[in-house]
Amino acid sequence: MQLLQMSLDAATLRQQVYANNIANAETPNYKRQDVAFETYFQQALTANPTEMMGEQHIPLSSSDQVNNLPDVEPTVYTDTSSTVNNNGNNVDLTSEMVDIAENQVKYEVLAQDVSMRLQRLGTAIQGG
Repeated sequence: MQLLQMSLDAATLRQQVYANNIANAETPNYKRQDVAFETYFQQALTANPTEMMGEQHIPLSSSDQVNNLPDVEPTVYTDTSSTVNNNGNNVDLTSEMVDIAENQVKYEVLAQDVSMRLQRLGTAIQGG
């Protein structure tokens, strides 16, 4: 559940950043922003292999190690690698619309996963 919560937080922040990019698509000298989370999380897992997910990496006998995920926060960064328009702005409105739609789908899948897990937990608690 902790990983799902972290992923939902990243998706929520990403949605805000993409919406801000769209709102500033015509603002002179505005530079688009994005959110880094998955890459940092993967790097943290690679740096500390005992925290990797999967049967081969998590000793299932110790519940403390299962919940020991790397402490990685989603980070907003400014994209300076994109092509800049004549007004100094590098927001591609079409690309931002695609990114926001893709992020929305990811968010909905994550939220549905959390909902299903909570529903199963409720069923298990009620014994049915």
